[in-house]
Amino acid sequence: MEILTVRYDHPDVQKLVAEVQQEYVRRYQSGGDVTPLDPEMFQPPRGLFLLALDDGLPVATGAWRSCESTDEEEYEDGDAEIKRMYVIPAARGRGLARRILAMLEDDARAAGRRRMVLETGTAQPEAIELYRSSAYTPAPRKFGVYRFEEDSRCYVKDLRA
Repeated sequence: MEILTVRYDHPDVQKLVAEVQQEYVRRYQSGGDVTPLDPEMFQPPRGLFLLALDDGLPVATGAWRSCESTDEEEYEDGDAEIKRMYVIPAARGRGLARRILAMLEDDARAAGRRRMVLETGTAQPEAIELYRSSAYTPAPRKFGVYRFEEDSRCYVKDLRA
């Protein structure tokens, strides 16, 4: 297994982003995630995008981007928001998401970010379990595009602890 730092617009990333969008459609009976994302959001030192390859085939992604209190979506200064965590079904259950999550946390901490934040939903119980078992706690207030949605769940982790 190889985990690389790549741009968000990398062709393999876009392939997996399309797959996760279809998974969101299935799970939420919606049009997928409408969070506006730009490749520049994930450029170091203000972010990072990871792509996992297994024998050269893309199997997982994960990223973080900087967010501040001036953003209109209820973030705090020093936040690093996790985005596009996804592992293809055939590669699940091998600890890959946990490994990517740890790499994202380490990189955000090294970049001076103080808190990891993320939004997921009730139709993703395995994601909720991953984050809870990785010391994420429910956020004191919701943030992000889906903060007003009933099935949205927001989690935080202090990177300074």
